[in-house]
Amino acid sequence: LEGHSHEVTSVAYSPNGKFIVSGSDDTTIRIWDANTGQSVGEPFQGHNSYVISVAYSPNGKHIASGSADNTIRIWNVSTGQQVKSPLLGHSDWIRSVAYSSDEKHIVSGSADETVRIWDVNTGQPVGQPLQGHTECVRSVRYSPDGRHLVSGSDDKTIRIWDANTGQPVEQPLQGHSSYFISVAYSLDGNRVVSGSADETVRIWDAHTGQPVGQPFQRQIGKSFEGHSENVRSVAFSPDGNYVVSGSNDNTLRIWDVKSGQPVGQPLQGHSNWVRSVVFSSNGKHIVSGSNDTTIRIWD
Repeated sequence: LEGHSHEVTSVAYSPNGKFIVSGSDDTTIRIWDANTGQSVGEPFQGHNSYVISVAYSPNGKHIASGSADNTIRIWNVSTGQQVKSPLLGHSDWIRSVAYSSDEKHIVSGSADETVRIWDVNTGQPVGQPLQGHTECVRSVRYSPDGRHLVSGSDDKTIRIWDANTGQPVEQPLQGHSSYFISVAYSLDGNRVVSGSADETVRIWDAHTGQPVGQPFQRQIGKSFEGHSENVRSVAFSPDGNYVVSGSNDNTLRIWDVKSGQPVGQPLQGHSNWVRSVVFSSNGKHIVSGSNDTTIRIWD
């Protein structure tokens, strides 16, 4: 899928699986037909710097975007127009945005080291910023039931928060030895997956904060499997049996959650870093966005 003129930083499927949204360093957001690969309508324009993260609302009618212009914007999917004034409060790049399942809130993670929750109707922040990370917050997600948030940071930790109180639920989840931590919940809310510049993918118990099994990583010896560079993005399949990861080694990998082993060969085709990966809602496809300016859909 070609149309962006710079790196594709973030991709997401619409809830019904018919469309894909992408955000890019070219400052635009684009909608694509997931079946034909054709662009739908004109690019959404309004950010004045890199678009780093995009997310569909659960009803598929809106898109939230986070940018290096320090703003979050909400867009009407049908018209491509902004719904409200930009959400203002972060003092540095917005690295990640996500909707709550009831569509009432958006969570954001920023290079200003904070996590913020926003009221979608008013565009105002809810409570105080969630503080605890000591470096850039790279990735944030709501739990499927909306009761918790997970955040991954360059401080090498993952934190789980109570979405209502803004308080941490557990001690920071520690185990990664490097930065660029990306996080995602399983659909049942019982597991969190994370990827890092330490080249590993890890699974965590979302309730206890304890690691589940061994890290998914390359094995030194006769078999050399796993990513060989930073893991930029991770996502669970809808049934929770698989994880997909995208890396600076230009590949995607699919992993069996139970065994921790890669499934098949790396998915190859991108010619530069894979920045964002996600499963379709039926689990049959994966979409990826890359620094090579393209989006790809995989079986």
